[in-house]
Amino acid sequence: MPTVTVDDQVAKAVRVMVVSRLPGLVVVDERSRPSIVLPGTQVLRLAVPGSYQEDPKLAHVVDESYADSFWQELGDRTVGESLPAKPTKPVTVPADATLLEVAALMARQHSPLVAVVDRDGVLVGAITLERLITSLAVLGNDE
Repeated sequence: MPTVTVDDQVAKAVRVMVVSRLPGLVVVDERSRPSIVLPGTQVLRLAVPGSYQEDPKLAHVVDESYADSFWQELGDRTVGESLPAKPTKPVTVPADATLLEVAALMARQHSPLVAVVDRDGVLVGAITLERLITSLAVLGNDE
């Protein structure tokens, strides 16, 4: 499972998500424990300057050439600098969680990505919404 840390640049986080075709990212600490699970929309939020998120009129007046390349100007801004002041608890399940447990957690947390952890809380994998839905569809196929 590709991950990022709070010290990684936001541009790297976006690239990791895109190249790996993930619906979000798991941010891990120095011991590979998930500190936050970010759905793709929240990864995008890291890349869009707050002033444009808060004022849609400001985003509207920016010329087209800048609007198409704004994210390339992130510079050295890190994931940690871009996270909310009070990050939410990471969306995690133990390695022995059932499909129902994972589905219920995804639905409750509105998260298309769930980190799977071992007994010590160390990341051992992740489950995406696409894989979960595929598993449910295959298992439930009575035709």
